[in-house]
Amino acid sequence: MIMRLLLAGFLAAGAPFMTVSAFGQEFATKAEHAILIDAASGTVLFEKNADEQTPPASMAKMMTLAVVFEALKSGELSLTDALFVSENAWRKGGATSGGSTMFAELNSKIAIEDLIRGIAVQSGNDAAIILAEGMSGTETSFAGRMNALARRIGMAHSNFTNATGLPDEAQYTTVRDLAVLGKYLVEEFPNFYHYFSEPEFTWNNIRQFNRNPVLSAGIGGDGIKTGFTTESGYGLVGSAVQDNQRLIVAINGLKTANERAEETKRIMNWGFRSFQSVELFSPGEVIGSASVFGGEKGAVDVAARRSVSLVLPKGQYGQISAKVSYKGPLIAPIEPGREVGQLIVKVDGIKALSVPVFTHENIETGTLQQRAIDAIYELTIGWLGSLKPSS
Repeated sequence: MIMRLLLAGFLAAGAPFMTVSAFGQEFATKAEHAILIDAASGTVLFEKNADEQTPPASMAKMMTLAVVFEALKSGELSLTDALFVSENAWRKGGATSGGSTMFAELNSKIAIEDLIRGIAVQSGNDAAIILAEGMSGTETSFAGRMNALARRIGMAHSNFTNATGLPDEAQYTTVRDLAVLGKYLVEEFPNFYHYFSEPEFTWNNIRQFNRNPVLSAGIGGDGIKTGFTTESGYGLVGSAVQDNQRLIVAINGLKTANERAEETKRIMNWGFRSFQSVELFSPGEVIGSASVFGGEKGAVDVAARRSVSLVLPKGQYGQISAKVSYKGPLIAPIEPGREVGQLIVKVDGIKALSVPVFTHENIETGTLQQRAIDAIYELTIGWLGSLKPSS
């Protein structure tokens, strides 16, 4: 089936970007469910049945690791902490289970960093259960943490019931949600993301190789996770970088592992070949200014915290415009880092992006004379909350 390309807004951290436009390019994939996004802007380059429910299979382990990474980042855990291998974890996820395993030994203790590699490289069900039990007592309790994080980052159509992705009718996701999760892992955990790109890991004297085909496809792939069950078919969330542009693909419902590898490479190659990323503002770059009432200065510089980028089809350039929208004037004193409005970017008059902007400097309260002048100005002229371009 041929699906028409939609260059549309992508759901990130619970806040949707707005639609840019629909282009006449067409692309087909054998995957039952698929989505391709530009990571920097969140722009959807292609989608097919992206919001239909599908079993996550082992791609659920991405959320397991996201919860673990959150705990490491907050100090709740450390990489050297060792967790106990219960009989439940050993029977359900170990060598005798018949599924993916890191071959953890019953009643042993394993460091969290090794368990992370046991999931990211080996897709070990035992590693996932060990982490879940070690952090929350039971998989069911741990699934509560998975779902809480899912809601927080904008995975509105997913529900997790276990840490492994093993079949459960109550466990489901969408490829759009999986792309949200992949983007979150890439952006929020630069110190831990490298585990997904490690080519092999040996545990209990058993060497296993990373089965993610994006790593060996020659397309700049650096992760992140595959999945398969009879119910889900073959799926994958993959990430690749070319010329400083990162694309993230999420697919599910392929018939074979080879088909999964071929479609992943084909979709990624098409994305890199067909689109280019245009950076409008770098992180922290002053975008404009907002009017200030009662301050030592009459305006405060504003900036976005992250790169502001648009993805456009190669060879197609529309009329790009940007403005800062805020309710003003802002009242002094003003501290740096305060969210004050939105940068709105339009292409050919259609809203494409809406990005939060933050104050870039400190503005102290002005003198009595300055405040009096501002008060007279407000009474006689009024204030307009519009962009004052930066020089």
